[in-house]
Amino acid sequence: MSRRLFTQLAFFATGLALVVVVLGAYVRLSDAGLGCPDWPGCYGQIAVPGELSAVERANLSFPERPLEAAKAWKEMIHRYFAGALGLLILALAATAWVRRREPLQQIGLPVALVGLVIFQALLGMWTVTLLLKPVVVMAHLLGGLSTLGLLWWMSLRHSRLLQPVHASPAVLQGLRPWALLGLVVLGVQIALGGWTSANYAALQCTDFPTCQGEWWPPMDFTEGFVLWRGLGVDYEGGVLHNEARVAIHVMHRIGALVTLIYLGWLGIRVWRSSVSARLRSVAAAMLGLLTLQVSLGIANILLFLPLPVAAAHNAGAALLLLSLITLNHVVRPVGEPAREAAVALRTSPEVA
Repeated sequence: MSRRLFTQLAFFATGLALVVVVLGAYVRLSDAGLGCPDWPGCYGQIAVPGELSAVERANLSFPERPLEAAKAWKEMIHRYFAGALGLLILALAATAWVRRREPLQQIGLPVALVGLVIFQALLGMWTVTLLLKPVVVMAHLLGGLSTLGLLWWMSLRHSRLLQPVHASPAVLQGLRPWALLGLVVLGVQIALGGWTSANYAALQCTDFPTCQGEWWPPMDFTEGFVLWRGLGVDYEGGVLHNEARVAIHVMHRIGALVTLIYLGWLGIRVWRSSVSARLRSVAAAMLGLLTLQVSLGIANILLFLPLPVAAAHNAGAALLLLSLITLNHVVRPVGEPAREAAVALRTSPEVA
């Protein structure tokens, strides 16, 4: 496989990972996370039972959770896409290993992605078998976004698209720690969003900017942020009382405000640095996605969490993450030996 084909497959895997992340959010938000009570099949089959006899057998096998075909198909479609992504990442890792002596060919990251996908599959299984335990649901979301982000980083580092800026070292070095911190801030906010969703706390405050008519309503932070509550609890619909869910919701709002302020400042700083048009375009995209994401979050509250808006909010978080990864890529030029190898590759017929 040529370097060019490897890069194209990496970009395709990134797009597929984005689809898997959005599908996972759609499944969770439409209360279809337990549409199939077993794993990896659905009621013991590779597809959702359709014939009357198969449906009857399924209901006898899982009397506590009768088959709902619409929810089951949502869950299985998500699994099919996730399985295809896993196979594609395995193919990328195998190709990277074969090409490991080629200039600029990453090997550690593709192999690490295989390990991450295996762990993601386990989290997917535990999501079902542990009955939507919030810490597992949140970890599954973070694992999916980590897979997406690492695929995008690998794709960017292998391609000519949005090549790193080679400008004033002082300017770039000044931006790098702030861009990296932006990833950390966004990661924490995404985790808070995942915790909010997993505990069914998104509609605990249906007014904005206040919550239940107050700026600081009664809240139980201790109960709201207990990560592990033992086994055998069915978390579908949530198990927390009002004050605990309010605490989770308000913390997500506070995180959103911190993220808005920090990423807004970072985007403006990058734009004003005027290092290159490329950096300004990345900053503009990040600021646009940040504005869209905040707007979708507010709309979810005021419109009572309509499914399309809620799914778009998850997609917006993923795209905002990709914009920050792009920023970190652009401000981190490769070293001199790698640049020389890249020049040689660009002049070879294989990648022309």
